This record gives sequence, C-alpha cells and structure tokens, in this order.
Amino acid sequence: MLLDKEIFKKDFKRKLITMFSEEIGEASSLHKYLALGGVVKEYMSEKWMKTNKQYTEGNNKQIYYFSLEFLIGKLLESNLINMGIRDICDEALKEMNIDLIDLENIEKDAGLGNGGLGRLAACFLDSMASLGIPGHGCGIRYKFGLFEQQIVDGYQIEVPDNWLKHQNIWETRKEDKAVIVKFGGNSYISEDNGKLSVVHQDYEPILAVPYDIPIVGYNKNNVNTLRLWSAETVDKDLNLEYFNSGEYLKAVEYKYSVESISQVLYPDNSNKNGKILRLKQQYFFVSAGLQSIIKRYKKMNVSLERLHEYIAVQINDTHPAVAVAELMRILIDEEGMNWDIAWNVTTNTMAYTNHTILAEALEKWPVDMFKKLLPRIYMIVEEIDRRFCSELMSKYHGDWNRINQMSIIHDGNIRMAHLAIVGSHSVNGVAKLHTEILKNQELSNFNNFYPKKINNKTNGITHRRWLIKSNKNLSGLITETIGESWIEEPIKLKELEKYSKDTVFQEKIAQVKENNKINFSNYIKQNYNIDIDPHSIFDVQVKRLHAYKRQILNVMNIMDTYNRLRENPNMDITPRTFFFGAKAFPGYHFAKQTIKLINSVASKINNDSTINGKLKVVFLENYGVSIAEKIIPCANVSEQISTASKEASGTGNMKFMMNGAITVATLDGANVEILESVGEDNIVKFGLNAEEVINYYKQGGYISTEIFNNDPRVNRILTQFTDGFLNVAKDEFNDIYHDLIYNNDEYFVLKDFDSYVNAQNKIEQLYRNHSRWQEMCIVNIANSGIFSSDNTIRQYADNIWNVHGVPVKL
Repeated sequence: MLLDKEIFKKDFKRKLITMFSEEIGEASSLHKYLALGGVVKEYMSEKWMKTNKQYTEGNNKQIYYFSLEFLIGKLLESNLINMGIRDICDEALKEMNIDLIDLENIEKDAGLGNGGLGRLAACFLDSMASLGIPGHGCGIRYKFGLFEQQIVDGYQIEVPDNWLKHQNIWETRKEDKAVIVKFGGNSYISEDNGKLSVVHQDYEPILAVPYDIPIVGYNKNNVNTLRLWSAETVDKDLNLEYFNSGEYLKAVEYKYSVESISQVLYPDNSNKNGKILRLKQQYFFVSAGLQSIIKRYKKMNVSLERLHEYIAVQINDTHPAVAVAELMRILIDEEGMNWDIAWNVTTNTMAYTNHTILAEALEKWPVDMFKKLLPRIYMIVEEIDRRFCSELMSKYHGDWNRINQMSIIHDGNIRMAHLAIVGSHSVNGVAKLHTEILKNQELSNFNNFYPKKINNKTNGITHRRWLIKSNKNLSGLITETIGESWIEEPIKLKELEKYSKDTVFQEKIAQVKENNKINFSNYIKQNYNIDIDPHSIFDVQVKRLHAYKRQILNVMNIMDTYNRLRENPNMDITPRTFFFGAKAFPGYHFAKQTIKLINSVASKINNDSTINGKLKVVFLENYGVSIAEKIIPCANVSEQISTASKEASGTGNMKFMMNGAITVATLDGANVEILESVGEDNIVKFGLNAEEVINYYKQGGYISTEIFNNDPRVNRILTQFTDGFLNVAKDEFNDIYHDLIYNNDEYFVLKDFDSYVNAQNKIEQLYRNHSRWQEMCIVNIANSGIFSSDNTIRQYADNIWNVHGVPVKL
C-alpha cells in the first residue's frame, strides 16, 4: 500500500490519544506498541472487509484449515513487511524518536502452538493470503498456550504462558458470531407421524466465541482470517447463591470448568480428566467452526447439497478428525438431509493431512468416554463404521483380520485416523518418503481399498518470515544479486546457483553469516551469561523433543568429542558451539530427562577450562518462533537426525537450508528431497535408511548390548551417564541408560552412532575448506525455493481443493 509519512505520524499520534489519552512524550513503550499495532490494523481493515465481502458475494470457493495449533509468532513486523510499509513506518517513528525494533520486541509470541505442526499451519495461512487463495484458519484461542519453559538446575519447569497479559492487538472479538457447542446428555431417535428426528437432551451448552485475526497477503489486497474460538459460559458466570453464602470458590467453579476448554494447549492426558479435556477441546473448535461455516454458506442461497463445490475443509492431523461426524450431524439433524446425500457432501468437503506414523499420535478414544461426552456424534460414528465395514465385507468376504485392522471402532476404541480416511476424499502425506510408507506400510490396506485417495504434498515454509523477516542481510544480498522477483516467485532463488563458485559472492555470504553469529553471541551473553566464540561452528538442533528425534545421539557425539579433548586438550579441531532448543511435554518423562542431560553436559563442558573453549553447549530456554528467527540465520550446521522412517517431513530442515546451513541428515522425511535438490555433495548423510529400520522392526536382529560391549566410546559415554561423572546423582539418567541398553534402543541411537561420528568428522573437514563450505551454503540457499509453502499450497489448491486465487479489488 502507498503510505504518506506525515499521515502515518498523525494517525499514530491520534491512536495514542484515543487509546490511552497520552501524547508521545508521556507514553510508555507498551502503549506505543499497542498504538502502532492499532494503526496498522486500521490500515488493513478496509482490505479485510472487502476480502470477506468479495469472497462471499462472488460465490468463491473457500478453504478452511482446521488445526489444533497455529504457531504464528509475532505479527507486527510480518504485517508491516507484507503490507510494504515497514521502511516508511521506521522512518516516521525515528523522526518521533521511537525505535521500531524496540516496539517489535515488546510483542509476545502468540501461545497458539508448539512445534512443526503449528508452524506449518501458520506458513500455510501466510501462503494462501499471499497467493490470493480464499483460505482461513480455524482453531482455539488458548489463554495460556502450551507453557512457558524455565530451566532451573537443569530441569524443565512449566509455568503459565500469559501471552495475552497485555492484549492481543490483532484480534477482534465477534460475540455476535458465537455458537453453542453441546456436551454430554442423552441422544436418541424419535418418531413423529412416521418422520424420524434426533433428540439431544440434558446436554451441557458451552458458548463458543470467535476471535478473528487478519492474515495479510504479501503485496496483495487479500486479507484472510484466522478464527480462534474461546469457551465461555452461556449464562452462569457467577452462582449468586453460593457467593452470598460465602462459598466464593464454588460460586465461580462452573465458569472456570467451562473456560478450561480454551485455557491450555495439550493438557496432560496421562489421567482420565486430561483425556476428557483434550477430546472436549477437539470437538469444541470443530463444532464451532463447522456451525460458523454453514451459517455463512447459507447466506449464499446455494443448496447445501453443493456445499463441497464452495467449501473445502482440511483436517490438519487427527485432532480435528471428528469434523467428519460433526458435519454429518449438522447436515442430517439440523438441515434435514438424508444420509447418502449428506455422506457424499461430507466426504467431498473433507480432506485429511496425515503427519505421522507413530501409533501414539494416531489418536484413539475409548468408546465409553467418547459416547458419554458426545452421544449423538458417537451414534453417527457408529453408523459410519457399520456402513464401512459392510463395504469391506462385500469386498473381502470374511477376511476378518483385514476388516478389524481397517474398522473405525475396534477393541473398545474409536480410531480417529480411520474416521478421517474414510470420511475424506483426499489423504495426503507430507513428504515423498512418508507418503510411500503410508501407502506401502501403515495404511496399505486403505491404499488398496482407496487406490487413488492417498497422495503426497511435501511440507513447505514461508520464505517471507524465514528469510525476508528473519535474515534481512541475506535477503538483501540475494535481491542485490539476482533482483527481487524471487520474493514473489521463490523458485527463482535457483538463479543464485551460478554464483556458487564466485569467490566475491562467497565472501559476501560468509560475512552475512559471521555478522549474524556475532549478534547472536551477544544475545547469548546478555540472556544466558555464557561467552561463546562467534567464529566457532554453530551446530544447531532445535525442534520438538521426542526420543525418535534423537537429541540423545547428538549428546553422545558431544560427549565423545569432549572425552577426546580431555585426553588431548591440544587436539586440532575447529571450535564448535552446540545449541539445543525444545520443550518437553509435562507428562513425557524421557523427554524431560533428556533436557536435564543436555544441561548437565553443558554445565560440565562449559566450566571445564582445560579444553580451552573448544566446545560449548547452550540450551535455549523457552524455544519458540522468536528465538528460531534468531538462531536459524546464524547456524552453520542443521541437525536433522531422526530415526529414518519416523519423521514425516520436518520443516526446520527447510528453514536452515534456506538460510545457508549444511544439513547433517538421516534419509528421513523431507531430508530425502533436500538431498535430491542439492545433490550428494552438498549435504552430509549418515545412518540406517528407512527400509533398513523397517526391516529391523519386522525381522529383528538388532541387539544394542553388542554395540555397548564392543564400542569403547559408547561404553564410556553411557557409563558416564550413570557414574556421577556429570555431577548429578548416579541414578539421574538411569531411564535413558535402560532405554538404550535393556529396552534395546528402540530408535537405533547406538546403531547409528559410529556413522554419525563420521558425519561430524566430515563436517569438520568441509568447514576447514572455506571456499568449498561457502559453495555448499550457496547451493543450499539456491535450491530452497522448491520448499516454499507457496509451492505446497499451489499443489493443495490444484489437486485437492480445486480452487484458484481471487485477487481482491479495492
């Protein structure tokens, strides 16, 4: 948009007065930030209104992305960039003695997600808006998000993440759009004069109130919407009878029990109440979202039998899978549609993205719990399952083993992934390898039954946040070198490859990285009081903490290097700083022990003066989007070391690649496609491949104790875990030790250890060859454009949603 600097100044001063009755000289930084956000939101409001109006009046097909997570990070700077007004605002604010960066730093990361699942959803929203695709998000407005991580004595401590403490300037509460979501009660079929109807009585009504956040397209007039639902009571915030009798807690007890639905992301589900709350969350936002969609759709005056021609719902992982049954409920119970027509509409509206082959993430709900909480939905799921099993019996003629493997309800549980597969017209994996494993292994029965349903859509990242916003010096250098067309067509980054051997350009790339590392070293000193060498290799593993992601393998290599340095402090190695960042789910003991292990190793190494500062280990507390934007641009090495076949795709691997880091990788997830894009010489691979891992699981033959007994490095490291070497109680890491030795190392950490050490030695050799290393960095940047989420969204639009961009005209 075109913006006059003087007009902006007037708007900013006016907003300070209208919001806080203050002039610039007396306003706090927080008030200045909120006023700036308010002005920016005003600038986008007309576009937002026109976008919604044009989509509806034009009867354009609209996409609704249902996800339990949207890890959107901070929005102020990205909104300014996408609107094309950051530079003019920066200049205007400087003339008023205000630093824009200071105001941007005040904003807190939105507590709406945890890992790659939520960040993918955020990237997809950005890409849909930037491509002009009518696409919106639907999720939950968590009051406290996941949690704020604090590290105390090396242990993770969880405290509430009060991200809404100072107001979310971007959201708009839409109380007039609130809907009722029903839990519990009794549901049955009633007949009146030969007509059947459904009765749902004695239910608990919960008010779902939407909060809308604008999603601005880059250099576009399109402003899409992220709608987040908050749980509130219908009419009983306070029980006055209890209050007047002095029972104050009881007076507000019901209010708090209702609001718990939208309080925290992923409540601990290791107990029954936690499981019930998770199921409540999932149905709550799915039901609210679908009710809202149908209400809006009916204003178009188009038959509901054509819903799928105008609406597409993408189910992001299994969390929203109950959407299949809920849409059936709305169409049958509320709109009077017969089953067959409703099923045709539902299956052609729904599409499902599978993100994992891990059994723990393919959700199952106990029938008794599900039936009690969602009685009418259970009736519908039961009927879907009955009809599906009837189809299976017709085709497989008594092959009960196959039928039991595929049924939705089995052994007292409802399998939500199966419900999503049966109730969708498309099921996609998120990397080529992952999709092949789904087709040939985990979902082979479904692939045989629905031969055209399972397809691949490799994940992507938005280069606008992960390059333009996060690494301004690099993106500026790219534009200076190949022009700015890559910004809207990221595939054109490929043009950089012809400069990969240009020594002048190599030095420019090296200088950008060096400056980023110096800045981050200062950040670490200021926030962690740790001195790190900015000229050391920055080796980074930041991602959700899980055993299959193998942070333990990384730690073992660090310990091996440390042991060799202790024996020979003069050993000729390039200094290296290892960075970790991750949150462990509160009930995941192994992950929390891994954090303690990393911090214990860090304490041991960082305080050992005999190794001359050649190794440092830093655990980045409370890792999130904002820290990622700092660490990724300065990384030299990207650790993508999951057990082959376990990581569906990964998106961190793409972010590091785009910023010129070299990937140390197993052939897992999208690492395979990164290798294909950059070539064998520009990535460092190691370890078992997916086929080998799967064969071990099927046929056995791996015995971890043999490696423990025969590799003195492994023996020494694991012994140091449990003999007090790390200055902790000897039994502190017994569970990790037992998992690797006595539980036979489920994720092949010890099996891949030797290969991993060799890979790290190769990194050392490559880094010493300055020109070769810079060439690799440039080749990685140049080939990262294919992993832009813009490309991924185009594939969804063309092959799943059948939708095209709709340029909004002002």
